[in-house]
Amino acid sequence: MTQPEVMPNNATATLEQVVQHHIDTAHAAVRTSSGEALDALLWALMNMESVSDHETALADALERVLRQAPHLEVKRHGDTLVATTSFGKAQRVILAGHIDTVPIIDNFPPQWLEPGDPKIRQDVKEVYPTDAVLWGRGATDMKASDAVMLYLALTATDAQYDITYVFYDHEEVVAEKNGLGKVVRDHPDWITGDFAIIGEPTSCGIEGGCNGTIRFDVICHGIAAHSARAWMGDNAIHHAATVLSRLEAYEPRNIEVGGLVYREGLNATLIQGGTGTNVIPNECRVHVNYRFAPDQSIAQAKAHVMGADCAAELGNGEHIATGGIFEGFGIEMHDESPAAKPGMDTPMAQSLADLVLEQTGRAPLAKMGWTDVARFSQLGIPAVNLGAGDPLLAHKADEQLPHSQLTELAQILTKWLNVQ
Repeated sequence: MTQPEVMPNNATATLEQVVQHHIDTAHAAVRTSSGEALDALLWALMNMESVSDHETALADALERVLRQAPHLEVKRHGDTLVATTSFGKAQRVILAGHIDTVPIIDNFPPQWLEPGDPKIRQDVKEVYPTDAVLWGRGATDMKASDAVMLYLALTATDAQYDITYVFYDHEEVVAEKNGLGKVVRDHPDWITGDFAIIGEPTSCGIEGGCNGTIRFDVICHGIAAHSARAWMGDNAIHHAATVLSRLEAYEPRNIEVGGLVYREGLNATLIQGGTGTNVIPNECRVHVNYRFAPDQSIAQAKAHVMGADCAAELGNGEHIATGGIFEGFGIEMHDESPAAKPGMDTPMAQSLADLVLEQTGRAPLAKMGWTDVARFSQLGIPAVNLGAGDPLLAHKADEQLPHSQLTELAQILTKWLNVQ
């Protein structure tokens, strides 16, 4: 890929430099195959490291850039930025993207890879054989979508809807840190609208709703003893075999909600036990993540795994499961987020789905992972996931994005918003 002058692979252009260089020609650029302005914005975002808990520098740069646009009113809460238009339209769309990434795994700084480069994944190469590919942390999840939203924020001075752009922090960690959640809690008037799009990676197709998630420890108790006299104790790690057997025997369900099929998941993700190599352990914890479909509330999901009467709540310590899959074991809650129904039956969602099908041939699918569409669902705002990048590559060490997906997302949103 031929790099624009301000963004070669071996140098970093600031967002301010990118905007200064490209803003005058940005409207035309997004409609060309090169998309010079869009490429430059993405390159600048990719070169700013923003692992969760370290988003401030990127948020500062975004704020400076957004405040240059006279058609935007920009507000900030922590490291979350909310920029709104006032076109006087009858309806408002929210475009939201998180600016944090998961930790770096030898995949920063980013690189543009020319076709044929051995670092391009085989599955990417097979579908996009002639594409340049952006490699590096955040390429898929979700700085490509952020770049498209930032581009629109700076250049869309009129559209068929008013638009609220939200760039928020701490999506990749526990729910209590989520910047969008904090804004909804502290400034609910900032997040109002008729429809929302979250730029999570979907390969430019629509993924409706999302599974909910709860995370908790299943706690096995025993009695400590010297391992030379094991009969004097009771091995808690051995009791974990029962927990693992129940997990192994569990058969995940496929559940249809609103015309889309969701698949649940119940899995151990961590295990911890023991205090020494010659000590019979008195405690073992199996960390479990339950991904549940939108046919259940959080309360129903918890009842399924620990019983409706279990008193375990976030922050209140250990309680015995009174029923469900882990009946009789101790439970300590660590995180919970609700599922969201698809919301595909609204006119705005349907018009977007029709356009995406026309442009890409992709019909809406269910979103298996949790996303912030759930927050909009709780606010009564229909929302979908639509973003550049393959969701199966999110968080991988070789995270990468075919260039054509960047321009495809920009073209879809520009056309649907009827940007002038």
